Amino acid sequence: MVKVAVLLAPGFEEAEAIVTIDILRRLHIEVDTLACAQSRAVVSYHSIPMVADHTLAERSGELYDAVVLPGGPQGSVNLAASPEVVRFVTAHDEANKLICPICSAAARVLGGNGLLKGRRYVCSGDLWQTMTDGEYTDAPVVEDQNLLSGKGLGHVFDFAFTLSARLLGDEAPVREHADHIYYRW
Repeated sequence: MVKVAVLLAPGFEEAEAIVTIDILRRLHIEVDTLACAQSRAVVSYHSIPMVADHTLAERSGELYDAVVLPGGPQGSVNLAASPEVVRFVTAHDEANKLICPICSAAARVLGGNGLLKGRRYVCSGDLWQTMTDGEYTDAPVVEDQNLLSGKGLGHVFDFAFTLSARLLGDEAPVREHADHIYYRW
């Protein structure tokens, strides 16, 4: 079964995380939420408490099919500053697993740690202007090799459906589900 890790650092953008988790799970893709903190309890960007399935430390040796990195101004800063997160993402990237940042996470986490590796990506705002590692592309969702990035919250459904189709290797069930929730994908 396909399995995805969603990394939740204090200050994560809750809607980017929850919509992605919801769409993946509706399409029967297994998701582990991993708290990038001492405990499973993590507080989001808008002060919503959430209890993750596990801590990253508990699952650091596991290899997932995809790693999702929600943004959030403080969330992406916290992800980028964590050596454990950088090791986890690097291990997955080296194993050619999908690396999936949303919003500010592409620039801050990947770009800030030399992990864009010249690949095309999208991120929120003007953060791309400080990046020297990748090639910014202004689009809702950008795919380049095993990097799938989303521009931000306003495009999170496109991001989640694109990721689901990529993981399932089939757009048909994804399109059917998008129609079911009245979303044009």
